[in-house]
Amino acid sequence: MSGARRRCASSARGARSITYPHSSYYQITKMKVPFLDLKAHHAPFIEKFDRAIREVIESSAFAGGPFVEKFEEEFAEFCGSPHAIAVGNGTDALWLTLLALGIGEGDDVITVPNTFIATAEAITYCKARPVFVDVDPNTFTLNPAELEKSLTERTKAIIPVHLFGQPADMDPILEFARANGLFVIEDAAQAHGAKYNGRKAGTMGDAGCFSFYPGKNLGAFGEAGAVVTNDPELRKQIQMLRDHGQSRKYYHALMGWNCRMDGIQAAVLSIKLRHLDEANSLRSKHATEYNRAFAGIDEVLTPFEAMYARHVYHVYAIRVQERDVVARNLQEKGVGCAVHYPVPIHLQEACRNLGYKEGSFPIAESLADQFLSLPMFPELTEKQIEYVARCVSEVVCAEALV
Repeated sequence: MSGARRRCASSARGARSITYPHSSYYQITKMKVPFLDLKAHHAPFIEKFDRAIREVIESSAFAGGPFVEKFEEEFAEFCGSPHAIAVGNGTDALWLTLLALGIGEGDDVITVPNTFIATAEAITYCKARPVFVDVDPNTFTLNPAELEKSLTERTKAIIPVHLFGQPADMDPILEFARANGLFVIEDAAQAHGAKYNGRKAGTMGDAGCFSFYPGKNLGAFGEAGAVVTNDPELRKQIQMLRDHGQSRKYYHALMGWNCRMDGIQAAVLSIKLRHLDEANSLRSKHATEYNRAFAGIDEVLTPFEAMYARHVYHVYAIRVQERDVVARNLQEKGVGCAVHYPVPIHLQEACRNLGYKEGSFPIAESLADQFLSLPMFPELTEKQIEYVARCVSEVVCAEALV
């Protein structure tokens, strides 16, 4: 990037002055930058996808089967885990893991309110109760210091969420869990390839749960998910639960459900997995370019990467005031953006029965008002990033002058 960027002066000076360090900054042509571009992401692999899908069709291995088994082996190796169990989606991964660990009616499971509702859904579908704790204001992930406040004699598990591609602070979480006899299930749906002190996300707790929804860092051509674990018994239980409780065909050891992965999804994921490290590196590079572009602009708070983390930037979320106004203005300029997530789970209508209210988790609630996710995908170009950064700078500086 050219390094040119628009700056708003510190609010302590009263009226703000705005400068453009290079005249070439004015010459950026208006463009449309999508929030996500799956067409560009898939284009280099079309022939490989065609060949792989044809192989699935010719073998008629549509539900489970050899393509799924192959992907399980590859994904386990990628994560550095002995076992991976492919399932229908990320929600299945969480739900079946909880069931396999014996979580059920009367149990409490601690998690965070600033995540996609699937985390809480999986808990409630086990007839357990989600119990929320607030998050760290820098990493946006579960704050281990808050765990003691929510511990009850009914607590059975903790689900830390590796939000936006950054791992939660796992060592103190694991230490707390061990001290209190709790399971730890990592929600790694947004953290494929992320690391915590050199360890891959999903491999530190009793299990790690992944989503391969199309927009994820590793995305399928539809719905898919997986669980990784070091525990062979847990693997066996999840394998049975995903396939109607069968220990072998037509022999049902327990009541399960239909949560199998399709062969076509597995074949596609095997191809894309080979390029995941490179794609994650590009995301990190783009995040660095965004960070540089916004340096010195008080009105834009960029993501924080913890010392322990390798962040894989599934989402690049800045924090701004008047977020909804900023988002509308960016859309008018052709910049795709999104909000993750506008209403914390504890304030959702579906969770009213849990008894939380506004103010229960002030950090998560403030983040929900400020987060704005900018375009982030491996194929972003330098010009696209520069254009997005210019537009964000223009909009937030204009809002600051109002």
